[in-house]
Amino acid sequence: MASGGMKRDVSETHDTLRFGINAGVKADLAPPHPLQATIQSEAKFWADKKKFGTQAIYGSAFNIRKDLDAQILSRFQRPPGALPSAMLGYEALTGSLDDFGFEDYLNMPQDSDSFRQPDMHHGMEVRLGLSKGPICPSFN
Repeated sequence: MASGGMKRDVSETHDTLRFGINAGVKADLAPPHPLQATIQSEAKFWADKKKFGTQAIYGSAFNIRKDLDAQILSRFQRPPGALPSAMLGYEALTGSLDDFGFEDYLNMPQDSDSFRQPDMHHGMEVRLGLSKGPICPSFN
């Protein structure tokens, strides 16, 4: 995944404020911390094991249907605006509704002093590819 979750073109210049200091090809390939690589590999191992078990019990069509549902639900989002997209259907499908991490209550952008309300029109232009830049600028 690209640093910051934004797609970059190879031909455009490096934006240090948006993508960070060490945001080259190496930063896209390597995780920021060794522990994160371990957590990701363990999560992938258990997901593969669960997929193998459901295939043995219900057949391969069940996993194909579940993957298609996950693709559809992961693309469905609320338009940019005052309310963030919760992706409730995708969280219910993946079972992550019960996970409550520190990112759910710490460092909320709405609590920041420099928070600006997102511009819905600019956000849709960025999503449709008509404009460049972040969907929601958070600094003045």
